[in-house]
Amino acid sequence: MPDGVGLPQGVDPGKASVARMYDAMLGGEHNFAIDREAVAAFTAIDPQVRTLARANRAFLGRAVRFLVEAGVRQFIDLGSGIPTQGNVHEVAQSASPGARVVYVDNDPVAVAHSEALLAGNPDAAIVAADIRRPADVLSSPQVRGLIDFEQPVAVLMITILHFVAPEEDPAGIVAAFRDAVPAGSWLALTHATDQERPDTAAAVGQLYRTRATSPVTPRSYHEINSLFDGFDLVDPGLVHVPLWRPDPEDETPEDPSQYWVYAGVGRKSA
Repeated sequence: MPDGVGLPQGVDPGKASVARMYDAMLGGEHNFAIDREAVAAFTAIDPQVRTLARANRAFLGRAVRFLVEAGVRQFIDLGSGIPTQGNVHEVAQSASPGARVVYVDNDPVAVAHSEALLAGNPDAAIVAADIRRPADVLSSPQVRGLIDFEQPVAVLMITILHFVAPEEDPAGIVAAFRDAVPAGSWLALTHATDQERPDTAAAVGQLYRTRATSPVTPRSYHEINSLFDGFDLVDPGLVHVPLWRPDPEDETPEDPSQYWVYAGVGRKSA
């Protein structure tokens, strides 16, 4: 993507974007030089950052397949980012044609590319909104038109809540979506941790504060686990991201803590 050419309104090409950085980590093309420079600085802190990003993306695919097998046919993907390989609607609709997906993001580039990708797909839509305001998401025409709140809904929060500061009440955000969906609904979540590698987490936090549009707040295992209040975690519980129900061909890392993101999936209690 040429920097500054044909940008959606509100985009600052001089500031790295969380969504565009993630796209760059995954080898995408919808990012600017400033994003790639930030990823290079991130890689200097942790050389396997791209491996971690791919592991996180792989978890998303496994979780969506698991949820479809569990009977879920509608998904709300919060902080969905820029479309790339293995999008939620592609995975879900491949397994269950007609599965409905609503993406939510506040990054103009992510929204623009999602709109282009989803054109002509009646069962998927994008909402330009900030997850810090759950009421705006839940009342949007896209959500009201595609999501049946009388049936189970899977809420996906993949590497998004660590961009929510403590004073912005991440637990309250999760609770708002939990309370909006019926019993038998699901939450799938990944979240950066400072549990085993506090120095790395602190350095990454500083990088995002100085270079990116959103600061990052890694949290402990206990803090992340508490976000599942009202949900029953399925096996294997809250684990490092490559350890959540790996596919048979996946290699199990010798030191899972090198993947400093926790992942879990929980079902809303009756």
